[in-house]
Amino acid sequence: MRHYYKLILTLSVGIIALVLQFGADQASLAQLIITVWGSVMALSMLIEMIKTLRSGKYGVDLLAITAIVATLAVSEYWAGLVVLIMLTGGDSLEDYAAKRANTELKALLDNSPQGAHRLTGDQLVDIGVDEARIGDQLVVKPGELVPVDGHLINGSALFDESSLTGESKPVEKNVGDDVMSGAVNGDNAVTMVVDKLASDSQYQQLVKLVKESEAQPAKFVRLADRYAVPFTLVAYVIAGIAWALSGDPHRFAEVLVVASPCPLILAAPVALVSGMSRTSRNGIVVKTGNVLEKLATAKSAAFDKTGTITSGQLTVNRIVPQKGFTAEQLLHLAASAEQNSGHILARSIVKYAGDHQLSRAQDLSEVTGKGIVATIDQQRVKVGKLKFVAPHTLHHPLAQTAIYVGVNDQYAGYITFTDLIRPEAAQTLRALHQAGVQNVLMLTGDQRAIADRIAKKVGIDTVAADLLPADKINRLKALPAEQRPVIMVGDGVNDAPSLAIADVGIAMGAHGSTAASESADVVILKDDLSRVVTAMYIAKDTMRVAKQSVWIGIAICTILMLIASTGIIPALFGAMLQEVVDTVSILWALRALRDRPAPAPLTN
Repeated sequence: MRHYYKLILTLSVGIIALVLQFGADQASLAQLIITVWGSVMALSMLIEMIKTLRSGKYGVDLLAITAIVATLAVSEYWAGLVVLIMLTGGDSLEDYAAKRANTELKALLDNSPQGAHRLTGDQLVDIGVDEARIGDQLVVKPGELVPVDGHLINGSALFDESSLTGESKPVEKNVGDDVMSGAVNGDNAVTMVVDKLASDSQYQQLVKLVKESEAQPAKFVRLADRYAVPFTLVAYVIAGIAWALSGDPHRFAEVLVVASPCPLILAAPVALVSGMSRTSRNGIVVKTGNVLEKLATAKSAAFDKTGTITSGQLTVNRIVPQKGFTAEQLLHLAASAEQNSGHILARSIVKYAGDHQLSRAQDLSEVTGKGIVATIDQQRVKVGKLKFVAPHTLHHPLAQTAIYVGVNDQYAGYITFTDLIRPEAAQTLRALHQAGVQNVLMLTGDQRAIADRIAKKVGIDTVAADLLPADKINRLKALPAEQRPVIMVGDGVNDAPSLAIADVGIAMGAHGSTAASESADVVILKDDLSRVVTAMYIAKDTMRVAKQSVWIGIAICTILMLIASTGIIPALFGAMLQEVVDTVSILWALRALRDRPAPAPLTN
């Protein structure tokens, strides 16, 4: 039964008992109802506690159960009911604070390949992706997802594999090259042969990895539970001594009533809920209370590159004209020719050209897999691959992303592209170090040379490149205990498994994939990497307030236990005093709602 159902039923029992006690003058019946319900709840809590102990965990339940049983045993049933109401209320609040967000990756499943076009003779037959068999020939049209893993046997095209590798640059695939399910065909229809069934293909492996990661959550002890054992022992010792010296079992119940662990049950969750509300005001969604606890003590932080450390958007890096041309001419001709194209490189060129007046492209035609030809200002302009633009030039193709420009059959130069580093990236990583993160890693599917260059610029300690999603998971799992908890920050579908397996998964949700956001524990709603540091600072401040509120509650309870051991605090009055303790603890915990300025290293 959910805790809020238990709370509603307990309140209902209390109302009925109250009516019987004072309205119908049926005190014995009221006592019976409360005793029966209290016994049922105590038995239910005992069963749950045994299951918890068997799993290797422990908590504050034992002291609460003993307090309820002790008050009912000595006929202090109203005191028992008050304790039970606060206990179920605290559990309900904790459920709200610690409830695990929905991580079924509905978006990932919804966006997975659903259909395919099977080539049978000269005819295309639409089939479900699960109907594709190894050896089948499938046609993938422009803009469609590759349905299953296979290799090309006809045609060439640029494929967007960012959902699989995290790399934003499209990858050219020609006859004989492998293609992965989930990649998006950019510009030309191609024919492929099926090498793997849908269930074994790359995209479904992503789904499987996420589900496996979620089934193996990291072990973590809640804040309240860390204080539970010593507090329980102290309470039992004081209550036992009071009973032994007085010979009165009421004394045992009276001590345990004021020792009821409601401050532990309530204070920490209230502080965590307050901290979660505070992060929300700062454009950060924290899905569970436990996440704040882990985030506050993180020792390592791992980052994806594309869309996380970098902006994920290609921009012009260099314009290199040949003799007889200027950089301005080269940019103008290329942007004019590409202004109506939806290709990622074309959009980057046009955007870079900005407010420059572009010329109208006439006689525009596209040569499949090679480039475009157009008449610009009465000049025949070619933009595309080097062999297409200038087949006889001695210039060698560059190792980086580039397009080449030819004018009237003369090689005019080239334009290169780069993925821009976020302006706040370096400062964010420095702030993480200053906040206590000892090890910062980059886990990327991009090339080693590019990853090393970017890591050096922003101050990353360790780089692992050319990784598939499974490789990222293995890297995270391999981190030793002294480098945990570990944060993983990413934005793409390919990051979803890593976000799920990390102690704290943080998704850049402003432009990232929905699947990554659903797998993550924290979602940053604004396109600002520095919010990672903001989230960590709020987590640290929240945990400081939470610990203070718990210690205040423990201190007051200990004083009350010592006073109650003398017999001057009746059980019902002690239960009422316990509400005062709860109120003080909660009011202190609510301080976590207040925005306080971050220390200087954490501010922009």
